Amino acid sequence: MGVQLFSPRGMMQPVPYHHVAVASGSRHVHVAGQISRDEAGRPVASGDLRGQVAQALRNTAHGLAGAGASFSDVVRLTFYVTNWAPERIGDFMAGVDDVAGELGLPQPLPPASLIGVDYLFEPDVEVEVEATAILA
Repeated sequence: MGVQLFSPRGMMQPVPYHHVAVASGSRHVHVAGQISRDEAGRPVASGDLRGQVAQALRNTAHGLAGAGASFSDVVRLTFYVTNWAPERIGDFMAGVDDVAGELGLPQPLPPASLIGVDYLFEPDVEVEVEATAILA
């Protein structure tokens, strides 16, 4: 496993993620945007950003595991959140915190972006998570 996460001096601190990931390896794993649905496609935590973040991260973990990876191999996370407003950060981070131990999420997170969007592909979907991992 060759992922090093860090935030160099001179970059804004503290933030809930590392600014930089350096990875060595030859297998790239890209997990498509994961949402808050169970394996049968049924919505989970409809209308609850915290619950949707947690479930989307669980689904991301399943995708990583299917490729023989885990969150310790992740070099990049991208979150898309509908109707984003700064006051929603508490619920968003609570969803991350709810599953951090369960999923082995590094804290702070790997380099991450949170992008506010008007809507995603279904009206009940409030968050989508993409992940990129590198394996030796």
